[in-house]
Amino acid sequence: MTAPLTTLDTLGRPMRDLRISVTDRCNFRCGYCMPKEVFGPDHAFLPRTDVLTFQEIERVVRAAVAVGVRKVRLTGGEPLVRRNLEELVAALSGIEGIDDLTLTTNASLLAGKAQALADAGLHRLTVSLDALDDETFMRMNDVGFPVARVLDGIAAAEVAGLGPIKINTVIRRGINEHAIDQLADHFRGSGHSIRFIEFMDVGHSNGWRLDDVVPAAEVVATINARWPLEPVDADYRGEVAQRYRYRDGAGEIGVITSVTQPFCGDCTRARLSADGSLYTCLFATAGHDLRDLLRSGVDETSLTDALRVIWTGRSDRYSELRTLDTVDLPKVEMSFIGG
Repeated sequence: MTAPLTTLDTLGRPMRDLRISVTDRCNFRCGYCMPKEVFGPDHAFLPRTDVLTFQEIERVVRAAVAVGVRKVRLTGGEPLVRRNLEELVAALSGIEGIDDLTLTTNASLLAGKAQALADAGLHRLTVSLDALDDETFMRMNDVGFPVARVLDGIAAAEVAGLGPIKINTVIRRGINEHAIDQLADHFRGSGHSIRFIEFMDVGHSNGWRLDDVVPAAEVVATINARWPLEPVDADYRGEVAQRYRYRDGAGEIGVITSVTQPFCGDCTRARLSADGSLYTCLFATAGHDLRDLLRSGVDETSLTDALRVIWTGRSDRYSELRTLDTVDLPKVEMSFIGG
C-alpha cells in the first residue's frame, strides 16, 4: 500500500482516527446521552434507508485511510443493536492500513456477540459502565438493566480474546461519585483499565450544567488517596486520556478532561454519523454530507479528495473556546454522532 499523504487541518492536526456511528438507536436511556424524556416511545429514529449500508461505510473508511486514518472505532447509539455487525467488522479488518479496529458498547448484547466479533477481526473493545451497584447503574441506564449482565459481556469478551478491555465511566455530581473507588477496586489487577470521563455538554438533551461536572483532578485525587498513582506518558499524539498507573503495579486508570483541561490542540478525530455526515468535532453544529456523494456514484479518488478538503478546512476547538454562549449552540446529539 502506498503511504498516505499527511493531511493536516488549519491548526496542523493530522487525521488519524475515525469514529463511526453505525446506528442512532440504543437500548439504554442514559441521562447524559439519550434521556427517556426526549428519546421516548414516540421518538423518530432514522429511517432504515437513510442509514449508511456496510458497503458505504467501507468505502468511507478506505478513503479515510488514504488521507491518514489508522484507527477506526465503531460506535452508536449502541452498535450491537445493528444486525450482523460482525460482517462490517470483517470487511473493515481486511483494509490494509488500519492499525486499530475497535468498538464501544454498553455490553448489553456482548455475551452473545463477543466471539463472532473476535472471529471477524475486531482488535479490542471499550465497555461503558457507570457504576457497580444495580441501584445506581439502573438509575443511570434508565431501563432497569443489571450490572451482572454487563460483567458477563466483559467476561465473554475476555474468553474471545478481546482483552484487555477499556471501561468508560461518566461521573456526574450527585449521582455516581461513589462509583469511583468501587470501580477502581474492582478492576485493579484485572488487566483492564478504566477511563473516567467528565460529564460533557454534547447536544442539548442531557441537561448539562457545569456544577454537575466532577473534575478529573478530583477523580485522580480520590483514587490516589487509597492507591498511590503516578502519571504515564502518552503513547501517541492525540491520545484522549491522561493516564496514571498504580505504584504497586496493579494496572492503570485514565481520565478524559474535555471540560476542565481541553485537548483540542492534539485532536485527530473525525466522526461519521449513521446517516453519512462527517463531523470534525464532537461538539460540531453541522456535518458534511457524504451519503449523497456516495449514492451519486462518485469514484474512490473523488471521495478521498472530498475527505481531504473537509479535513484541511477544519478549525474546530470547541472545548478550548467553551463559554456560556457556545454551550447554547445547536450541537448534534451524542447518540447520533457517536462518543
